[in-house]
Amino acid sequence: MKLKQLEGLLGDLQQFSNPKVELEQYPTGPHIASRMLFTAENSYGDITDKVVADFGCGCGTLSAAASLLDAACVIGFDIDPQSLETATLNAEELEVEIDFVQCDVTKLELEGQIVDTVVMNPPFGTRKKGADMEFLSAAMKVASQAVYSLHKTSTREHIKRAALRDFNAKSAEVICELRYDLPKLYKFHKRKEVDIAVDLWRFEPRQN
Repeated sequence: MKLKQLEGLLGDLQQFSNPKVELEQYPTGPHIASRMLFTAENSYGDITDKVVADFGCGCGTLSAAASLLDAACVIGFDIDPQSLETATLNAEELEVEIDFVQCDVTKLELEGQIVDTVVMNPPFGTRKKGADMEFLSAAMKVASQAVYSLHKTSTREHIKRAALRDFNAKSAEVICELRYDLPKLYKFHKRKEVDIAVDLWRFEPRQN
């Protein structure tokens, strides 16, 4: 599938109707989501025919992208049942098969590296300090091949140090820097939208 086609299909998906600020629910736009998954597959071969998990999947945009790129199995995890309802509708609309699981990914008790690849757009940790690192820690425990994750560029050194020192990463590489258009979703937002610099990371776990 071509990048433009993938972005077009993701652009038709439903997003949060009532986003929850405490969960830092922001939609992963089709521009970023398509490039994230397209790069994971075309540069590294981490999606097609792989078992892919989407941590904090929200409305299922990254899950859908993985499925459209012919992942063998896609599992989306999220704590919010309303988001998972929307994600299920999106999967049905695209006619793709995705398993969705309601749970707190930071408290997952899974044994060993049971998926090939984890993709995620975790909370940035602005409402709950350290939330981004909790997601990364959880992802690195279950992925055997790679973890792809978006983090604020301003946290780059902190992310790299923690991944290599604390989270069992063999390598931690910023693949590209992207601009994340954060729409005005909450009352405390003063501006119509905010442009945030984010890094797309690829982490390679050590083999257990």
